[in-house]
Amino acid sequence: MVGIEVEMDWPLFLSTFSLIFIAELPDKTAFATLLMATRGRPIAVFSGVAGAFLIQSLIAVSFGKVIGLLPERWVHLSAGLLFLVFAAHTWFFHEDEEADAEKNTPSIPESMKFSKTAWKAFLVIFIAEWGDLTQLATASLTARYPKSLITIFLAATLALWSVTGIAVLLGRKVKHVIHADHLKKVSTVVFIIVGMYFIFSSK
Repeated sequence: MVGIEVEMDWPLFLSTFSLIFIAELPDKTAFATLLMATRGRPIAVFSGVAGAFLIQSLIAVSFGKVIGLLPERWVHLSAGLLFLVFAAHTWFFHEDEEADAEKNTPSIPESMKFSKTAWKAFLVIFIAEWGDLTQLATASLTARYPKSLITIFLAATLALWSVTGIAVLLGRKVKHVIHADHLKKVSTVVFIIVGMYFIFSSK
């Protein structure tokens, strides 16, 4: 059995962090996070996305290249359908939580709003991340450096969280610049495009 080093390998940490950070910036999950942040509470969105990435990074370092053997067709099909469902939900349901909070009518408890937004963000990213470039990169690094699982796990997770933080902040900025109706249309179109991409790539 291969032993695992507890001490941090800082050169490997920095190289892994840089690789995952750069790969995640233009990724679909970063755009999904940005769009979700335009409609939900930033802390809730960040919490849900961060939790999904945490588990996915743990899976990546635990199973290494085995992730590459997953049935890509079903993973992509599931992710595509989820994005289409999310597009429909974005179009038909009003989710501007801050606006709801300002109304005088009875509103949903804050804890329930937070949980709903966080769970939705978690589910979207958790499914979309399966077989993603960053997950496969993390798995490949784990297979190459089997004794440095902790270093790779921390570097990959922190890189994904950093991109998530940037996406959430940008989402909040965009929300105050672009009218809510326009954001709704843009979000719906983007989720449909991503969803169709996954579905067609699953064939």
